[in-house]
Amino acid sequence: MTIHSEHPFETPDDDRDPLRRLRGRLGTTVSLWTSGEGVERAGLTVSSYLVSAGEPGRVVGLLHADSDLLERLDETGTAVVALLGWRQRELADVFAGVMPAPGGPFRLGTWEQTEWGPRLSSAPTWLGVRLDPAATHEVGWSVLVEAVVEHVAVGTDESPLVHRRGRYQRPADAD
Repeated sequence: MTIHSEHPFETPDDDRDPLRRLRGRLGTTVSLWTSGEGVERAGLTVSSYLVSAGEPGRVVGLLHADSDLLERLDETGTAVVALLGWRQRELADVFAGVMPAPGGPFRLGTWEQTEWGPRLSSAPTWLGVRLDPAATHEVGWSVLVEAVVEHVAVGTDESPLVHRRGRYQRPADAD
């Protein structure tokens, strides 16, 4: 038996969409978007997003069109956008739907209910946002959502979780 360092069924680079390959090389910190309350909570790991500092501040994200989060965000109009750290990579996989979570993803971690939705207590940096429904539209395979930032909490981040080229990476200097 041979052990390979790459996935044996992975599509060769030359057969992949070049724009998606480029996007994968950009790299970004990983965020967790959550919305709802109680059993009506939903969340999604999002690494395609942008935060704009202005008056008011805005966050723009690309969400999976069939995600429970998108449905909950449409219903509530609010969400929490939390930045994840290196220690939360398994949680990121669970909310991305690539790792199982018996009993549901909200069984992992400790959660605090805010007026914008559930907040992961171990994520010290987060936003409370309100959806701008007029700025939501389909973009390719995703839905672009834009939200107004209503609350900002900047905590001490020990080591951010970065996603680049399909993998999580720990930056050499986290500061």
